[in-house]
Amino acid sequence: MTQWKSKLSLSEDANAMDTGSKAKLKLGLFSYPVLQAADILVHRATHVPVGEDQSQHLEFARECATNFNHTYQPHLIAPQTILSPAKRVMSLQEPHLKMSKSHANPLSRILVTDSPQEIKKKLMAARTDSINSVSFDPVGRPGVSNLLHLLSILDKQSRSPEELGTLHAGLNLKNFKTLVAETVAESLDGIGARYNELMSRDDGKYLDHVEKKGAEKARESAEETMALVREAIGF
Repeated sequence: MTQWKSKLSLSEDANAMDTGSKAKLKLGLFSYPVLQAADILVHRATHVPVGEDQSQHLEFARECATNFNHTYQPHLIAPQTILSPAKRVMSLQEPHLKMSKSHANPLSRILVTDSPQEIKKKLMAARTDSINSVSFDPVGRPGVSNLLHLLSILDKQSRSPEELGTLHAGLNLKNFKTLVAETVAESLDGIGARYNELMSRDDGKYLDHVEKKGAEKARESAEETMALVREAIGF
């Protein structure tokens, strides 16, 4: 797995044993894929939806399953990766970085619970450039291209960023950002209200009930798998 290099902003030829690399390495960077694989395999999931940056983790989970099945008995399922058309959504403020809820700048991301006003504020403040027109050029115009990618993901006609760049070439950046904001707000319409309704249902106890019921089901599912694993390895 090479994802640790991008996580630490290291070059592709970086070595884990280099002094600079070792200084940045944390246990969580390596233990997370192991824990994720355990969570997936213990419930014998067949398909797992992940972001593009998690695809290597699924490869690791599949390798764990196939190695166990080859060594012992075929009890574990090698999960298949499900990638959505929105493989990776980039930051509104730093379009070379993935959009993240942990970024220090709240204007860098759109939350599914954001109001239409908040969405418009963030998109109007999105980093673009000094050229007051629209064109798709990921290298020369990463900010504008990022917004075209976002628009393409939500486009009801499934048009590509290139097609949308040509279609909206006559718009200035203000009008283009307004268009993107309206499209995003429309796509997320109702999600915030649904979130608030679930959070307040039964005086806030509804999700506690769902969590408890889900934990019981998960415990039963995990124990079924672990019983098979223990028997297979003679534990």
